[in-house]
Amino acid sequence: MLLDFFSALRGNGVPVSIREWLDLHGALERNLAEMDMDAFYFLSRALLIKDERHFDTFDRTFSAYFSGLQAVADALEGAIPDDWLRKTFERSLSAEERAQLQGLGGLDKLIEAFRQRLEEQKGRHAGGNKWIGTGGTSPFGSGGYHPEGIRVGDAGERKGKAVKVWDQRQYRDLDDQVELGTRNIKLALRRLRKFARQGAAEELDLGGTIESTARDGGLLNIQLRPERRNTIKLLLLLDIGGSMDAHVRICEELFSACRSEFKHFEHFYFHNCPYETLWKHNLRRHSEGISTFDLLHTYGSDYKVVFVGDAAMAPYEITQAGGSVEHWNEEAGAVWLKRLAAHFSKLIWLNPYPTDAWQYSTSNALVRELIQERMFPMTLAGLEDGIRCLGR
Repeated sequence: MLLDFFSALRGNGVPVSIREWLDLHGALERNLAEMDMDAFYFLSRALLIKDERHFDTFDRTFSAYFSGLQAVADALEGAIPDDWLRKTFERSLSAEERAQLQGLGGLDKLIEAFRQRLEEQKGRHAGGNKWIGTGGTSPFGSGGYHPEGIRVGDAGERKGKAVKVWDQRQYRDLDDQVELGTRNIKLALRRLRKFARQGAAEELDLGGTIESTARDGGLLNIQLRPERRNTIKLLLLLDIGGSMDAHVRICEELFSACRSEFKHFEHFYFHNCPYETLWKHNLRRHSEGISTFDLLHTYGSDYKVVFVGDAAMAPYEITQAGGSVEHWNEEAGAVWLKRLAAHFSKLIWLNPYPTDAWQYSTSNALVRELIQERMFPMTLAGLEDGIRCLGR
């Protein structure tokens, strides 16, 4: 059933599994869509699509697969006089009368019957059971009732039985090359989470309680277990000021998403390139900085590190002692980057500029070499690639 639709989804890159397809069949067997294409659209999307990025592709595939209905809708433009659809009365049917009405036997037969009646009909009809019009029990028109039909015009209350009601796509494209938003960042970061049971045994272990109670002959034996926690530790190092002022918004969104997703989370700032000192508060950076050596000794190698910066600076800021634009650094920025990369094996760099712009910056090439090419653009695809790199 609908195998061509399944193949079309897979062919357009929507990862629909056989399990999800069987779930859709099970829902249809239970009449959850009830001969309503609008309901079928929402039902199939809910069961088949597990990632918001595929909403737009699903909509386009759905529309193309049921293009026969779209062709009929296009043919209606100017083909049916307005006075045919002018509402004159609203017909009320009893539950028994509605139960006696029969569908035409599916989408293909419905379209064919509509085309035939469009060719045969010569005038306006209202309240009938065959022609295109208003009221009545015809499967074509509006303001009436039929268990399976095509709505034409907009006269009267909608009964939710028309096949063609999903003609407007309701979702903005979720392109994996667009800049990130807080919600998209959270969805991507969740792939980095790793759960384990830690701490005191204070959460009810229902399975263990049932097993222990059964083993003790029905005498209640409550079992507790440690709470399940996200064990990932994340260290966020943010380039601040200068050319990064243009990217404050996206950095704030990333910072907010990381703080909400990870319990073990720390952040520090640097400018252009990390040197011997980092800081947590920009207004007090000169008085309350933290030694980079202290950071290496405080945070273990099990932390995953995410640098955020455009890597746009003068090359000597990386390669030379005294290259910093704010102070005299006794050791070059490259030395500190190497130390950080050596201590934290799980380290990536997120760059707010698109990949094709990196080639115009010598400093960008230097940073990429120092971190073993683990730089990714700040797009949805880039963040997911970075998350995979951290998870290896």
